[in-house]
Amino acid sequence: MRSRNGNSNFSLSICSIILFNSLALNAGEYLISYRYSVKNAILYNETLDISKAMKKCTGNAYDSITLKTNKSKNLKTVIDFNSEEFIEYIHKLGLNLTHKEKTINLHNSFTTILTLKTKCFEVSFNDNFVKISPLK
Repeated sequence: MRSRNGNSNFSLSICSIILFNSLALNAGEYLISYRYSVKNAILYNETLDISKAMKKCTGNAYDSITLKTNKSKNLKTVIDFNSEEFIEYIHKLGLNLTHKEKTINLHNSFTTILTLKTKCFEVSFNDNFVKISPLK
């Protein structure tokens, strides 16, 4: 493909820039949030939300975890396969705690909610392992 003045290098450089940007935007960054609710000492709800980041996240990676992939390239499947390890890792990163307690007619009830607000993670897949690092 040639431009009007016959310069084919210009169109090649435009194509390479578009390809590079599409690869850079697909860098393996995910948004992860977690919520764990307990009501009157019974697990009420546990939610782990994972979605691919639509925009490039900024920050430096720190405190990574390595999980076995079980030959899957889907992050949700990998985390489900290694759920206990990943949940312990999330707890170490720091969760927000909300506790509400009320007593009515000598009947005590309480609700405790642990929350990891939506955070950007850098994810790198290898053949047998995936490395997950939060960005700060």
